[in-house]
Amino acid sequence: MAKVYAIISGKGGVGKTTSTINLGASLNFLGEDVIIVDGNLTTPNIGIHLGAPIVPVTLNHVLNNQAKIEDAIYEHETGTKIMPASLALTDIKKINTQKFSEISKKLKKITNHVLIDCAAGLGEEVYSSIKACDEVIIIANPEMSSVTDALKTIKLAEEMNKPVKGMIITRYRGKKTDMSIPNIKEMLEIPVLGIIPEDEAVKESQLIKNPVIISHPKSKASRGYMIASRKMLGHNVNPEQIKVGFFTVLFGGLGFR
Repeated sequence: MAKVYAIISGKGGVGKTTSTINLGASLNFLGEDVIIVDGNLTTPNIGIHLGAPIVPVTLNHVLNNQAKIEDAIYEHETGTKIMPASLALTDIKKINTQKFSEISKKLKKITNHVLIDCAAGLGEEVYSSIKACDEVIIIANPEMSSVTDALKTIKLAEEMNKPVKGMIITRYRGKKTDMSIPNIKEMLEIPVLGIIPEDEAVKESQLIKNPVIISHPKSKASRGYMIASRKMLGHNVNPEQIKVGFFTVLFGGLGFR
């Protein structure tokens, strides 16, 4: 059955958009049809990260009843689909975020997975995204401020009766200055879907506007996202069996059609 996931960080700058894109690309590689929705209407990033910052029809047009859902979906050549939000300030006005739920229901009829890249913080946009989702996935860095914000997000999801699928810990260095994984798990009391290490491959992939699993398929970050995507699907994961070195051969370069 199709599911809608709200990908939330509670705090900006922790790798939420990067994680959403790479989870989508990983799920697509595993044979799942995926649509990534840019739920960050005020400061959207999905199109920017994938080299398509400006497109003719966006999520904003759909929310404003100016376009059909199908017209705002663009397909990456890997098969992963995205619904970008508009960068234009004029398109932010008079948006009915309550329509998120209606849009998510329609998207579930045409895909296997919908990943909503939520705005930072816990404002109206995030609230609407949680309301529209089936499950929540938390993104956090291994530092107290980020984990505390993650805890607030979990509490909000619980208040809205939305189950938390788990969390992805990004930019993990394994140093004494990082919170330990056991401490994070004890504090948040949710499953850890994946641990993404601090990896230069992620920064390099962002420069060339590619998901890291495509641009750097053998990197530790790619491995982490593949493990997380398999856990999302309920697979029993043996990290030693995760091989992604052939992604480049299958996926080729970046492009939309």
